[in-house]
Amino acid sequence: MASEKEKMLNEKPYLASDDELATERLFSQSLCFEINHIPPAKIENRNKLYQKLLGSTGKKFHIEIPFYCDYGYNIEIGENFYSNYNCTILDCAKVKIGDNVMLAPNVSIFTAGHPIDAEMRNTGLEYAIPVSIGNNVWIGGNSVINPGVKIGDNTVIGSGSVVTKDIPANVIAAGNPCKVIREITNEDKHFYFRKRKFEE
Repeated sequence: MASEKEKMLNEKPYLASDDELATERLFSQSLCFEINHIPPAKIENRNKLYQKLLGSTGKKFHIEIPFYCDYGYNIEIGENFYSNYNCTILDCAKVKIGDNVMLAPNVSIFTAGHPIDAEMRNTGLEYAIPVSIGNNVWIGGNSVINPGVKIGDNTVIGSGSVVTKDIPANVIAAGNPCKVIREITNEDKHFYFRKRKFEE
């Protein structure tokens, strides 16, 4: 018979109140608490704890505090990852983040969800579906990435977006629910903000 952890990792309904999972969340919460209370200048100390907490990291990454997650071991971040303040990742399933990804303040990534039916929800069952974010992605502040979402390479997600469905590569997308606004083109190389051009 599958354990609740095995069910969780295999995208099946599971009980989060399970003792093994509760113990693992407490370990993660304790590490997050320690990380979030390290003085800002002690980056090396903080990064060593992030490497202990997370499933895998690139050699170069920077995560501002505070940072919160459920388990940590389900989070994989690539090279040159940057997360601004107050990132929350509910990593009951795998969260895979590519190289050169930037998260603005208050980005939340959720793999966990609950049944729609109230009677089933009240049993304590929940589920977890993986999230995947490609290379060179920028996610704007206060955005929410929901369970099962895949975001393609080079894409920009506008601030305040609620991403409920997959977003392709090489686009700007925004809104609630998040939708593609337009493709990113070579013309975008000339501008840093709206119609403001880079100096030649």
